[in-house]
Amino acid sequence: MASQAQQAMLDKLKTQTGFIAALDQSGGSTPKALRLYGIEESEYSSDEEMFNLVHEMRTRIITSTPFSGERVLGAILFENTLDREIEGMSTAHFLWQKKRVIPFLKVDKGLAEESNGVQIMKSIPGLDALLAKAVAQDVFGTKMRSVVKLANHQGIKDVVAQQFEVGKQILAAGLVPIIEPEVDIHSPQKAEAEALLKLEILTQLNLLSEGEEVMLKLTLPTEANFYKELVDHPRVLKVVALSGGYSRDDANAKLSENQGMIASFSRALTEGVSAQQSQEEFEATLDKAIEGIYQASKA
Repeated sequence: MASQAQQAMLDKLKTQTGFIAALDQSGGSTPKALRLYGIEESEYSSDEEMFNLVHEMRTRIITSTPFSGERVLGAILFENTLDREIEGMSTAHFLWQKKRVIPFLKVDKGLAEESNGVQIMKSIPGLDALLAKAVAQDVFGTKMRSVVKLANHQGIKDVVAQQFEVGKQILAAGLVPIIEPEVDIHSPQKAEAEALLKLEILTQLNLLSEGEEVMLKLTLPTEANFYKELVDHPRVLKVVALSGGYSRDDANAKLSENQGMIASFSRALTEGVSAQQSQEEFEATLDKAIEGIYQASKA
């Protein structure tokens, strides 16, 4: 039985225009996120200091005026952020109660070594405990990422099967999984990989029961509207797009050609904001980024 908060979040997701902010860089991707924000690795000397700095960056984004539920539907956090507070409230509660932004949690533990042209997820020990923690904080859903590099049918089948298997565990805990099998934008077989991926996702979606709804997070496809069948599928709540290394302008342009897909951008969202900016400059830069992504998601 969905809580009142979860029902309100579901209604918002189904009826409102907007996009999902991916604020979930973790572990290995944190130094890069900080560097792009203008903080060099020489400015911190431990993981703790690094995570404190990245939490300050995220807090600055989340508490800024442009970042609100009017244009931002949801935000993806990682566990370290879930364990921290913003203005004396847990981050997830602050997002929903103060900003009307739906909280999601990244639950994967990173990628396994490449095999069959793909990287499946490493196993996720302690997932049930993490999901229980998320439910206790009114988190709405989760996100987990795999990567497809080549159009290898077995590899892609493995990626999608694993995603849906873990997805069912997440659904059973009362959360909505964002299933993210990213196709590398530099893949020499990108379009062929997307065709196989769509086939495997449709196969898995058709095995879900009535009332089991998932979200999909996919690389912007080579061919516009290629994922329309997934957007329209009764088991799919939303299809969101990752920027995957495209610049914000390129990602927005590609996104606006895909009806029914909305953004879930990470680097493309924070492109141009920096620790050195005054609050006024920071908010103006962020506002411009949010507006551009919002318009592309609305297109």
